[in-house]
Amino acid sequence: MALTLRSDLFRPGQRIGVAVSGGADSVALLRALLEERHKLGIVLSVVHVHHGIREASEEESEFVATLAATYDLPFHLHCTDAVSAAATLHETLEEAARNLRYAFFRQLMAEGRIDAIATAHTLDDQAETVLHKLLRGAWTEGLSGIHTVLTVEKGSILRPFLETTREAIEKWLRQLEQPWREDASNQDLAYTRNRIRLQLLPLLRTFNPQIAAQLARLATISSDEEAYWETELNRLLPLLLLPGKPVRGGGRSSSTHPEAETIAMEHARLRDLHPAVARRVLRAAARRLGARLSFEHTEQLLAMAQAEGGRGAKFDLPAGITVERSLREIRLHRTSSPATPGPEYPFRIPGELVAPEYGLRLRGESAAPRQATLRPWRAGDRVTLKHSRGPKKVAEVLDRLRVLGAERKNWPVVESGGKIVWMRGADVDAPGILFTALT
Repeated sequence: MALTLRSDLFRPGQRIGVAVSGGADSVALLRALLEERHKLGIVLSVVHVHHGIREASEEESEFVATLAATYDLPFHLHCTDAVSAAATLHETLEEAARNLRYAFFRQLMAEGRIDAIATAHTLDDQAETVLHKLLRGAWTEGLSGIHTVLTVEKGSILRPFLETTREAIEKWLRQLEQPWREDASNQDLAYTRNRIRLQLLPLLRTFNPQIAAQLARLATISSDEEAYWETELNRLLPLLLLPGKPVRGGGRSSSTHPEAETIAMEHARLRDLHPAVARRVLRAAARRLGARLSFEHTEQLLAMAQAEGGRGAKFDLPAGITVERSLREIRLHRTSSPATPGPEYPFRIPGELVAPEYGLRLRGESAAPRQATLRPWRAGDRVTLKHSRGPKKVAEVLDRLRVLGAERKNWPVVESGGKIVWMRGADVDAPGILFTALT
């Protein structure tokens, strides 16, 4: 086989759902895994999502179904209405389609029908993603691009083609005389991604013919950098971040208002840090309060930390955060006007619940009937995650998930018997209860 396939991503005995759209990349991934499945010891099925966007969608679904039947593979078809979802959830059509697609992937894994999904993201996709994020002002976490393995609830998303070019894929398919389907929307220059692929990258190749490979290397370096810094920040932040304000006689006070929170740092300690470390600490502190800082705001905070002298400096950050400097500390204080809370939905388990305000359809199963309530999370909520040592603050879990802004305020959880037994995007330890998010 002339393609680069990351076979080390697979384990013997895994049931792999191959996401096949009908395009060259996904068709090639299916054919490549068919060639390797006995050596890898994996069991394959075909997964296809009909988004209902284009007239050609029906033809593409039939093409993929025929391909699955040709090789006697199970076929998982999911029909959605991405246009309606985009309007309901105020997302772009691309975002809605992707979210619906990945929701179906997670559903298949949650139901135990497959162990992992393989998608056909290529080296070219990686280069386009890095450029796209660079143009939008991403930091190194954004430049890490598409990750080779994405761990999700009950399984993982695998990208075994990230070292393979689209050109090599199409050449290989022609050698096999294997047809594929072209998506006409890939030529629409109204989409930024298409302009990057069709206009910007060809121009950059005149400066460096290996620009796609170079951008993919940058993604690998950035991904490793982020993994290192995540570990390092988990070590540093408990030593540097202080809750609330100091009080006479020692100790610190914290607001009891559910919408108010203060994080402080001693500026003398921040001055002792290398600027690369200080920037990370400041951005992490702001993120805990729900703000993702721009470069300009980060530098403004850094300058305040490094300045000599007294108190009085004060300015505002996004997400309703105020920064002020005291004699010893820099404080980030968030006081948001209370958002309209999302509705609560009492329901019975076993049972199914539709909650359009959360863009969610949820099915719960348990051996014994029980009452539950779907609701937005609240300050002070704690949740026990699988493989963790004990309960964690939901706010901290949302930090890890990088849930910010308005989305954060009404992030859905399910409470039953006084405990959170489900949380969107998290693998909650709830013995005897199984939830499946449907679309």
